[in-house]
Amino acid sequence: MSSPPPPGYYVPAVLFFKENEDLDIPAIQAHVLRLAQGGVTGILVQGSNGEAQHLSHEERKEAIRLTRKTLDENGFQNTLVIAGTGAQSTRETKKLCIDAKEAGASHALVLTPSTWPPQMNVENIIRFHREVADASPIPTMIYNFPVVTAGQDLDSDLIATLAEHPNIVGTKLSCGNIGKLHRLTTRFSSSEFAVFAGRTDVFLQGLLSGSAGVIGALVNILPKLHGRLYQLHVEGKLEEAMVLQGKMGHADWATGRIGGIGGIKAIVSKNFGYGETFVRGPLKAIDAASLTSNKYYAILEELIALERSL
Repeated sequence: MSSPPPPGYYVPAVLFFKENEDLDIPAIQAHVLRLAQGGVTGILVQGSNGEAQHLSHEERKEAIRLTRKTLDENGFQNTLVIAGTGAQSTRETKKLCIDAKEAGASHALVLTPSTWPPQMNVENIIRFHREVADASPIPTMIYNFPVVTAGQDLDSDLIATLAEHPNIVGTKLSCGNIGKLHRLTTRFSSSEFAVFAGRTDVFLQGLLSGSAGVIGALVNILPKLHGRLYQLHVEGKLEEAMVLQGKMGHADWATGRIGGIGGIKAIVSKNFGYGETFVRGPLKAIDAASLTSNKYYAILEELIALERSL
């Protein structure tokens, strides 16, 4: 029986590039190391923040390999590497799952194909995920993110049906739907099917509803604060946890308004001493120097200072 990732807080890591759009190896390693030192349970390579669809197969494999190698060489052998393996065909998705295993990933996170949304009915979605799970040499998870799958939003009944497959072991709910999350956590234990909130602005709400934790973009910037929030929940310090969750929710919203992936890279580059702001088109790079005049960045400054103090 395949096992899900353990409870905790995970990061869909951004991937740093040079100006010529080649992988920036030292910056990628520096980011992986800071996240691991921040206590993350695992690193998701090629989640939506990792620009998976902008990479060749070899680049995708190399990013996974580099992440695993960096963790292992710095004493973080127990930090998981999960690989995003979403693609537009079942055949390619299966191949990416095999690549992920070879490069050192323990689990695969699978987006539903989105090129032909009118044909992606419930039957077709179930067939796709089951065929991928049958062929994958590592356990798979369902990645529900309507924003990047042409609006497809898998409901709790569909996800629960897929959860019965012996090699489908969890889900990342970037839809932010707490009702859906709670329906799933009351049907399955985290030891058999792990349900993760996909956004920091519902991290604590998800934990209170029985989630296994979070896989959220903001962890790229504030890994230690996510660990702090998780620990407050474990210790039952709910009032203190709610105050921090409120601040993190504002920070999550602000990061998206600054510019999504480009914004995250600019914030990391400005504050943590590594990485450039280059993205692959059609994404837009954000000038790190412009952050000081951005009203949304001001929301983040207090939490970045707190992150540095931990």
